[in-house]
This record gives sequence, C-alpha cells and structure tokens, in this order.
Amino acid sequence: MNKLRERTGKYYTEVFWLLVHIGLGVLFSYARPLAKLFVPILIIQAFVYIFRTKNKNNEVLLICSYLAGADVFMKMTGGLFFSELMKYMIIILMIIGMFYQGISKKSFWYILYVVLLFPGVFVSGIHPLSFEAEFRKVIAFNLSGPVCAGVCAIYCMDKEISYKEISKILYWFLLPVIGMTTYMALYRSNLTTVFLNTTSNFEASGGYGPNQVSVILGVGVFILLFRYLLCSEFLWLKVLNACLLGYLTYRGLLTFSRGGMLTALAAIVPFVFFIVNYGGVKMKSNAIKTLGGLSVLLFLIWGYSNIISNGLLEKRYNNEDALGREKEDALGGREELISYELEAFNENPFLGIGVGNNKYYREDESGIEAASHNEITRIVAEHGLFGLFAFFILFLTPLVRFWVVHRNILAMSFFIFWFLTINHNATRISAPLFLYGLSVITLYQKKDEEREKERTVHRQ
Repeated sequence: MNKLRERTGKYYTEVFWLLVHIGLGVLFSYARPLAKLFVPILIIQAFVYIFRTKNKNNEVLLICSYLAGADVFMKMTGGLFFSELMKYMIIILMIIGMFYQGISKKSFWYILYVVLLFPGVFVSGIHPLSFEAEFRKVIAFNLSGPVCAGVCAIYCMDKEISYKEISKILYWFLLPVIGMTTYMALYRSNLTTVFLNTTSNFEASGGYGPNQVSVILGVGVFILLFRYLLCSEFLWLKVLNACLLGYLTYRGLLTFSRGGMLTALAAIVPFVFFIVNYGGVKMKSNAIKTLGGLSVLLFLIWGYSNIISNGLLEKRYNNEDALGREKEDALGGREELISYELEAFNENPFLGIGVGNNKYYREDESGIEAASHNEITRIVAEHGLFGLFAFFILFLTPLVRFWVVHRNILAMSFFIFWFLTINHNATRISAPLFLYGLSVITLYQKKDEEREKERTVHRQ
C-alpha cells in the first residue's frame, strides 16, 4: 500500500510540473520579455543543482536533458542571449560532470573525434574566405554543435543508467516541450487562415523555424509513446499521455516541416520492434494493442490536420505544390547546397576549406547565401579527410557498441534521431546532439534497490 501511494504521489508530482510548464507557455505568450528573465534563473539553478548534488546520480544528464528540450522554446520566445547558449551550457555542465564522475576509457574515440575538428580552425584562420565575418563568432557558431555532440558522447560513453533513470531524463526533456507547444497554441489560435501553400509554415510553428520546431515535437512524440508503453501504470496516466501524444503529433504535422515527424516515426520503429520481440508476454500483448489504438488515433489526427490545412498537408507530404503539381526538388533546395559542399571537398580533400568557410565558398561560387542543412557534407567540406574520419567515428561507434557490446531498446532510436536530424537540420539545435550521447549509455534492467547496493559496494 505504501509503495502504491509513493508511486501515485510521484505521478501526481510529474503532472504538477507539466501544469507548471503549461503555465510557462501561457505566461510567455502574454509577457514574452519574461523569457529573458527565466533563462538566467534557469542557468543559475543548473549550476547550483550540480554543485550541491556533486553529480552523484548523474544529475548532469537531467539538467542537460531539460536544456536540450528548452532550446527551441527559449529561442522561440526570445529568451536566449545568443543562439548557441544551450549548446555551451550543455558542454560546460557535461565537463563539470566529468570532473565529479570521470569518464570511461572507451571514450578515447570521442576524444579523438573532438581533436580532429581543430585542424579546420587553423585552415580557416590562415585562409579566410570572408574578411567581413568575425573569426571568433564564425568558429564558435560552426564548432559548438559538433563539439557538443562529442562532449555528450565522452560523458555518456558506457555510463550505467537504470530504466527508471532514463525515464526521468526523458521526462525532464518533455517538460519544456509541453511549454513550447502551449505557447504555439496561443501564438495563433485560428490555424485555418495560415495555410496558403505547401512550404514550411512559420505561423503554425509559433513564429519560429518550422524545421527546428518539428524536430523537438518529434522527440516529444517519441517520449510520450515511451511513457505510454512503459511508464503508465494507471488508466488516467495512459489517457493523459495519449492526449499529449496526439496533440504534439497534430502540431508537428501542421508545421509542414516533414523532417521532425518522419524522423520520429523512424525512431519509433526500432523501439517498438525491441519491445515486441524481446519484451515479456504481457508487454508484447499491451504493445500490440496500444499500437493498434494509436494507429487509429494517428489516422484521425492526419485526417483532421489535412482538413484544417485545406488539403495542403497531404500535398506537402506528397511533395506537391498548392495546385497539386509535383515539385522538382524533393529536399526543398538542399540538394544544391549539398552539391557545392561536395565540390568544396573535391577541391580541398585533405584539410578542407576551413571551419565556417563553407557558407562563403558557396556564396562566391553561386551567389547563394544560405547556411548548410546537412552536417555530413558540411563537415567533410570544411574539415576534409579529418572531418570524414571524425564523422565515421560518430557514425560507427554507437552501431558497433550496439551490435557487439550492449543492446538497449532506446540506443537505436536515439541514434536515428541524431543521424536523420543532422541530415536536414545540421547541428542548429542541441536536442539531437544530447540524444546522440544517450545512444552510448549502458542501460540496466535490474531493480533500483539492487543497483543502489552495487553502487554502494563500488564506492567502498
């Protein structure tokens, strides 16, 4: 009875914090400048929490998860003092966590990955393609994402985390996503008038970049499915998680940015596969029933979203314009950007053209003023063979670890979120970089009481 009360109390606490973040979404929609006050308070609290707990139970992962989830929300509301702030915060906090807990010897490859990024800095300094751009800002902007992924991986590599702990980490990510979705709902309450064509829709995305918003909503959808299947002991919790899942899917579809929703779908597939194939009989049965019900829910949401958008949603996903004609480019013009990046690599295969020079190279060659959307071709263009080797480290390490060393039901989902997102959104936001780190953790299936005993013995 006491354990039941304890679990019920925990869920009520979780609902309370969800309501608090719904309140934040409402507050920032009516008093947007308050977001500028929220961010420094959040940063101070983060450092206080880490120094007070000394990261004994991987509190760094909780804080960084929240920051990754809040990244786009704070950008949307104008809360960040500069766009890369959350990446810097995650890097700093992860390094502090390393001082408290150390790192695994297996992190060597990720340390090498970070080292491989720096020759490109010297190339950029010696051969700048733009004398107008401020060197420090260009380097910081272009390296903050790759370094953030590397530092997250160094900290997380072989880190022992229980299923209860990973559930809490994902819950902390979800909280600001709920706040962001609330803000979006109030930003433009009548959506029927904002759909005029089949391009990504800023009005339906809270006034911010649809691509980035869609990615965060996609992660939120995945987390809510995870919580529905594995963290919903009571009927009211299932109903709550299903409603939130449905609404985030609805808002994600209406951004008209396909990347986030399709990435979420791709990440859900291995997660469900492992549950159905390796879970217990009861878990398999529940998962199959749940997927049937959620498929019906998704079908209804798709239909309603298509009606709201005057039929343009279906045309968007069919790669058609508003008149139903098929578009020539399936990737929204990204193919041309990729071609110039590959051309830059062919011309400078060894050291690349230098960090941050990719944008100016393309501008000189074609007159196109646009930042890269594909991290893979960007890293090889700017870093040459060093970048290619660095990317192979990122790509192969989680896969080898998964198949040879340690399989957990979330690793491939986190990896897919990272890999697909950097293909259409580069490293603009911190969420896929943080999730990449989680793809190399070690998940424990033991009960938390047994795990705590092991920890105590290990410390002695």
